[in-house]
Amino acid sequence: MSPAGRSADERDRTPGGLVIFLNGTSSSGKSSIAVELLRVLDEPYFHIPVDAFHAMRTRQEMPAERLATVLHNTWRGYHRAIAGMAAAGNNVVMDHVLSQEWRLRDCLDLFVPDDVVFVGVRCSRAELERRERERGDRPPGLAARQLEQVHAHGLYDIECDTSRADPLRCASRIKEFLTDRPTPTAFQRLLDKRRG
Repeated sequence: MSPAGRSADERDRTPGGLVIFLNGTSSSGKSSIAVELLRVLDEPYFHIPVDAFHAMRTRQEMPAERLATVLHNTWRGYHRAIAGMAAAGNNVVMDHVLSQEWRLRDCLDLFVPDDVVFVGVRCSRAELERRERERGDRPPGLAARQLEQVHAHGLYDIECDTSRADPLRCASRIKEFLTDRPTPTAFQRLLDKRRG
């Protein structure tokens, strides 16, 4: 029977996909790690960066208060798109900047905690500043301003430091971690902590 012809109960039994959640500041190397992950992982994965969602938005001028709402709705939509892809059985590598506390709360509400590998992507301040200057497409000091909030929650399943290891080495470490993931996951521990 074709997927469209299956009953709702059969469709709902699709096992969820795994979400490799890369969190770090702008210019920390998340996208470079994601590219390498797609090369080294054995299963098919989609790399869905938050920047791709921002790039799809119209470039028309709008008042600051309207822009703030549009940006907030973009992030909310991104979270729901990732959750939907995973719920449909797709494996996803997402790269995100949790520079506002509500973003993590929203993801905790949406994602299946056991299906998330939460990866902290760290990088030294000096290296972040060097990368920003080299890229030239980010406001100077953006990554430094994000540093404190991005990792404020303090819990990850695995961490990488891209000022000490190249993207392929980071991706290889993450792949090795996937073979024997401990429980509870970082997402489950964060959810438990939030519930008190």
